[in-house]
Amino acid sequence: MTDKAKIIVIADAVVAELNAAGFSQAFEAVRSYQPTFELPDLKTVRVSVVAKDFVSSPAGSTRGEMQHDYGIDIGIQKKLNPASGTDREQLDALMALVQEIARHLERLRMSGGDGDDDDGKWLATENAPVFIPAHLEEFRQFTSVLTVTYRAAR
Repeated sequence: MTDKAKIIVIADAVVAELNAAGFSQAFEAVRSYQPTFELPDLKTVRVSVVAKDFVSSPAGSTRGEMQHDYGIDIGIQKKLNPASGTDREQLDALMALVQEIARHLERLRMSGGDGDDDDGKWLATENAPVFIPAHLEEFRQFTSVLTVTYRAAR
């Protein structure tokens, strides 16, 4: 058995953290390589965690030390339901959920329990754009993607 790539260890830690927390809307986060769902699958909130990118660079003036930044995408998706209130009410609740998730992950370490204390220090969270208008227009589906970046030094 091979060791997992550090970005996968961090993504798995994000999944575990999200699934252990309580949010205003219920969901089960799942790590995925290609989070594609059929519209009927989106009757409930879907949260997908995807390893996005990796950047390695020198760490300041320390000779030979490197810093590694791991980008993790967290997709939040749900099809709007006409029986569940107005579109605005549903979208407001989903935007609030995105904000809850972003705030929950701020300042947390995501080491994955692999014993490497330098791994997974929260660096930044980005949510741009805050939702994908084309998904809303074409499919009546809310899609928002948070990119959370964690830093490790070596």
